[in-house]
Amino acid sequence: MTHLRSALYMAYLVVTVIPYALCCVLWAPLPLSWRYRLTLGWPRMALWGARWILGMRYQAQGWEHLPASGPAIILSKHQSAWETLYFAVKLPRDVVFVYKKELHRVPFFGWGLALLSMIPIDRTKGKESFDQVVKIGSQRLDEGRWPVLFPEGTRVAPGKIGRYKQGGALLACHTGVPVIPVAHNAGECWPRNAFLKTPGLVTVSFGPAIDPAGHTPTSLNDAVRDWIEAEMRRLNPERYANR
Repeated sequence: MTHLRSALYMAYLVVTVIPYALCCVLWAPLPLSWRYRLTLGWPRMALWGARWILGMRYQAQGWEHLPASGPAIILSKHQSAWETLYFAVKLPRDVVFVYKKELHRVPFFGWGLALLSMIPIDRTKGKESFDQVVKIGSQRLDEGRWPVLFPEGTRVAPGKIGRYKQGGALLACHTGVPVIPVAHNAGECWPRNAFLKTPGLVTVSFGPAIDPAGHTPTSLNDAVRDWIEAEMRRLNPERYANR
């Protein structure tokens, strides 16, 4: 059944993303806010499909930590593609992701992404890529949008810890905008680069806002990492039983 569900979901994504990408090109002349709302239809369909085809249910904890008004920077654990769908659909503000600009070359999906004015960076530039995050991220915050960054930089398997990079902390310290750390266990159902996806309950846990005032980028990054990794041990203690 797992194989069948996974195959049906992959077919569902392919069949829906192609016409949506073509529509994205057609409505490119519209204002950004319109394009964002229209394009958000595909992540919403993909999240719906994960729920009803794959059986991936989800719940949120700590939702009250999200600011009712004003800016925020989301720094999240990264285990799968599922959380990118969830943040785009469920967060109460328009979001912008930091990602490698090479994704714009991906047929269909990359076309729609390129039209949303997010934060594409050139990872080959080293320190300059952090400067891009701060410069473009500041502009997006001024537009009322919430940057979403994955400090580990790549998807990490459940129970593993990647090196937390400072791009999000640099942006927060530069702008004075509070950080919301996020832990989740989506990788338990949707493993990295895996075709097979399994039913289950994904828990997304939003932590208390961390004010960058009084922090250096290093100390802020450490505070984010410490909260996320402690929360991961609460969500899935079995993954850390021998540590």
